[in-house]
Amino acid sequence: MGKTKVIVGLGSCGVAAGAGKVYEKIKALKDAENLDFELGKTSCVGMCYREPLVEIIDDSGNFLYGDIDGDKAVELINKHVNNNNPVKEYVVVTDLYDTPDRKYLDGQVKIALRNCGMIDPEKIGDYESRDGYAAVRKIVENKIPPENVIKEVMDSGLRGRGGGGFPTGLKWNFANKNQSGKKYIICNADEGDPGAFMDRSLLEGDPHSVLEGMIIAGYAVKANEGIIYCRAEYPLALKRLAIAIEQAEENGYLGDNIFGLKGFDFRIIIKEGAGAFVCGEETALIASVEGKRGMPRKRPPFPAESGLWKMPSNINNVETLANIPWIINNGASSYAKYGTENSKGTKVFALAGKINHGGLVEVPMGITIKDVIFKLGGGIPGGKRFKAVQLGGPSGGCIPEYLSDTIVDFDSVTATGAIMGSGGMVVMDETTCMVDVAKFFLDFTGKESCGKCTFCRIGTKRMLEILTRITEGEGEKEDVEKLEELASQIIDSSLCGLGQTAPNPVLTTLKYFRDEYEAHISQKKCPSLTCKKLLTYEVNRDNCTGCTVCAKNCPVDAIEGERKEVHFIKQDICIRCGVCYNKCKFEAITLS
Repeated sequence: MGKTKVIVGLGSCGVAAGAGKVYEKIKALKDAENLDFELGKTSCVGMCYREPLVEIIDDSGNFLYGDIDGDKAVELINKHVNNNNPVKEYVVVTDLYDTPDRKYLDGQVKIALRNCGMIDPEKIGDYESRDGYAAVRKIVENKIPPENVIKEVMDSGLRGRGGGGFPTGLKWNFANKNQSGKKYIICNADEGDPGAFMDRSLLEGDPHSVLEGMIIAGYAVKANEGIIYCRAEYPLALKRLAIAIEQAEENGYLGDNIFGLKGFDFRIIIKEGAGAFVCGEETALIASVEGKRGMPRKRPPFPAESGLWKMPSNINNVETLANIPWIINNGASSYAKYGTENSKGTKVFALAGKINHGGLVEVPMGITIKDVIFKLGGGIPGGKRFKAVQLGGPSGGCIPEYLSDTIVDFDSVTATGAIMGSGGMVVMDETTCMVDVAKFFLDFTGKESCGKCTFCRIGTKRMLEILTRITEGEGEKEDVEKLEELASQIIDSSLCGLGQTAPNPVLTTLKYFRDEYEAHISQKKCPSLTCKKLLTYEVNRDNCTGCTVCAKNCPVDAIEGERKEVHFIKQDICIRCGVCYNKCKFEAITLS
């Protein structure tokens, strides 16, 4: 095979976990001892729960090591690289034998993420070695008409992976048929929810696949200019995009007469966004690109008819575009064999929350939510009970445990009251208060409202006020009806998807966890023991030894009692901070 390769995962998740220091440690050791191995970089493998990750490839096989720090990195070089002795206790995945973490990868089908963790994203040659830009070449050399390219995308069944799930080929067809003036291809890389972690990781790990998808879209709709709208908070993604664009230009994949086809001109520029969540909506994004405040407008006209600078524009998100080259190279039927009747292909999810294996997974449509959480995600930490999953980003809905056999496809997820969105999947366990969850997400969407629609601007605030009252023990029976009424008005009166979906967390928690709302309102209790103002700390007389630790640590002197005598908590002074509960070694403080 040749020289041993040592590859460090340097996506944002890895860097945040210390992978940069690991890389520098290995590099310093290599240089100091003049070691004969190839040191390389890649991006996010998806196994964020195991970062930092180091892969060693030699004649004996591939070894992916996890939870590596500087000392472990030195050990890997000394034992594995220098003495051909793999360090088994650090191995996460290898092609030589089975490991517990193997399940995280075995249930996945990687199409959009096919190159992430497999290539150095800053080297165009790595992308080309894995069929990079072969799809564009195939189109040009076989003289495939734009309409046939669109038909291939339509036949694949690919639907937009950014939110509404509109058929991608149909959207392209609208833009293709509009012959008025200049046209634009816009990549939406600005979605500001947990699923945006997926977009960022794709841009960091495989930027050329997005560029190639945009080039193919440009060919299909007869556009010659592309714009990537990416939030400025993604510095690594922006850096690698800029490198990829420069390399693509130098290699003739961007510019004039691509692959020698006269008139096939396409260029891409980057537009940095300010990170407003509402700019994930197409018309708000367009306004921002034009230098205006990011606010949606009425549709029609749709962007395919009148978009950027009032010219026909096609907008797809990062994941959607990353699928395109694979579909062209492998055929529509190869993509359509995955999934269900109305939801073809795969979907990338960002697993977060109360889950053992947090990170990125790409699964075939049709898999159950339960399998994603337990087979790939490794279940719930600490053996706690799975309670619900919030699917679709901040404006998605909460799906309860008893619906965990729901399959992942657009129709099935929507039927629960959630949305597919851009792929955020936040897992909750028995310690999660669903009223508090609804309040958390509504606080986010309310702050992100652009303010154009009255019901979105004001209604979300009023809903948040009601939820806050409920979690503080001041809720009234009429509040549930008020929440439902406001939610209906916001949905019906909002221009864009933000307002139309903002009430989802509230409506789904009311639908599936109404008993928790009733407990907060009628009993002034939080069943999950989460809402601070509804908690009561008391001393268990049978367990109290009078050690005085609780009294000494109470910040407001709410605990009284002599040494070696039973203490008591003055409820009118207690601020429910929980210090006594955490400090007591004898389980003498109870929480209810």
